[in-house]
Amino acid sequence: MPHNERSKHITQGVNRAPNRSMYYGMGYKKEDFDKPMVGVANGHSTITPCNSGLQRLTDAAIDALEAAGANAQVFGTPTISDGMAMGTEGMKFSLISREVIADCIETAVQGQWMDGCVVIGGCDKNMPGGMIAMARTNVPSIYVYGGTIKPGHHKGKDLTVVSVFEAVGEFKAGRMNEADFEAIEKCAIPGTGSCGGMYTANTMSSAFEALGMSLMNSSSMANPDQEKVDSAAESARVLVEAIKKDIKPRDIITKKSIENAVSVIMATGGSTNAVLHFLAIAHAAEVPWTIDDFERIRKNVPVICNLKPSGQYVATDLHKAGGIPQVMKILLDAGLLHGDCLTITGKTMAEELAHVPSVPRADQDVIKPISQALYKEGHLAILKGNLSPEGCVAKITGLKNPVITGPARVFDDEYTALDAILADQIKPGDVLVLRYLGPKGGPGMPEMLAPTSAIIGKGLGESVGFITDGRFSGGTWGMVVGHVAPEAYVGGNIALVKEGDSITIDAHQLLLQLNVSDEELSKRRAQWKQPAPRYTRGVLAKFAKLASTASKGAITDGDL
Repeated sequence: MPHNERSKHITQGVNRAPNRSMYYGMGYKKEDFDKPMVGVANGHSTITPCNSGLQRLTDAAIDALEAAGANAQVFGTPTISDGMAMGTEGMKFSLISREVIADCIETAVQGQWMDGCVVIGGCDKNMPGGMIAMARTNVPSIYVYGGTIKPGHHKGKDLTVVSVFEAVGEFKAGRMNEADFEAIEKCAIPGTGSCGGMYTANTMSSAFEALGMSLMNSSSMANPDQEKVDSAAESARVLVEAIKKDIKPRDIITKKSIENAVSVIMATGGSTNAVLHFLAIAHAAEVPWTIDDFERIRKNVPVICNLKPSGQYVATDLHKAGGIPQVMKILLDAGLLHGDCLTITGKTMAEELAHVPSVPRADQDVIKPISQALYKEGHLAILKGNLSPEGCVAKITGLKNPVITGPARVFDDEYTALDAILADQIKPGDVLVLRYLGPKGGPGMPEMLAPTSAIIGKGLGESVGFITDGRFSGGTWGMVVGHVAPEAYVGGNIALVKEGDSITIDAHQLLLQLNVSDEELSKRRAQWKQPAPRYTRGVLAKFAKLASTASKGAITDGDL
């Protein structure tokens, strides 16, 4: 429908008097019904630092909407703190929260027939959940990222939440004293904002800027800073203009703009979770996109940002160095970005980047020119083989040699694996296999940050392989391979691995191989039985029943 026709459908005409009466009860005046009704999906909560600083951004957006002649209709969205839930049963709700957030926003926007929506979020699943909803509803929308946290500090080193998880391994290994361990625990999170490296939250916010659904230079701002509040207000003003111009998400979210987003993910060394989330976003926008498209982009786009977890710097350093616009301008000039893609402002991406220098500043070491790329190809490799015929995701930056063949150490849950790592039962050359942790088997694909960080803390990051049908935190690095599909719960070959089997991870050949004969695997399959579901009621059971394979994004609305 054209501008404001959606809300007029509800608020005009004699038969709509009861509808208008409800608005009058909230203080509306008759003239308000000629204004666009704009939803503000507010992710504020005191659950996590990622979201506890969002209310002032919401307030700024509301004021700007009203000043621009729109009616702000505010509603809440939930969040799960990955950092707090990590290593607990609560982590199984993390990916599920992506779907809950998407459903919440879709329900409010469509149920109240809103003309547009500002989505404001912080923690990891806030971003893809919001973007999925935007693509589903397809009313003019803009994403406002809550902003990154500023780094903590201890003994001259920048700290992030991952520093704490890695410190556990170092402390247990006797490589760190108790005083330093407690200091890192207390200092790593100095205030509000999302986890500070190029972890999942900052990866997705950066990708949304490249997608054209957020304002330029907004994705690396720190939550406590005034410029983040100002950006939220400007986002609201831009959205009102987009409503007038009838610029909708599916005008912006196209195959070319998703290629732009994925190119930025590769260039910045972003999170493995971005693969899962962009499969889901593309599905919601009805854009043809498969897991193989990530590999196609990876081969062409180098890593040009020196960012944690595999690099040195954090998001605030990226912002000071020129932010995502500088990264995109370098890619644009190299022919690795589509400049003709539309953005939420109505300008093309090339027009938005016209004022950005072609060469990064010489006084920084965060963003490199193409000629000095840290890696000639992207870091998120899609591996296939008899262990993952549908594909899986390997993060290969930060490694001297992303190849290993070793004996399988098999675990059917995260907790026994972590105990084994901390008890020094995992040795160099081993390949950990954590299974029954996929979308259906987990359920919910919990992240494995606790065991992977323990491996790093034990000094085994370069010498131990780690594969799972679950997920990895955006803060993970090492010889890690996640999203193995088909998952163990549905009978994928990862379910057939036995202790001591030889497994090969070879990122050069894009191979994940169980070195066992087809004949032996057939025998094992004949003996395998699907385990009983872990949950039979509630949201976990619903997700397990509906979720697709990870190679299709673990979506819950496919082929219903």
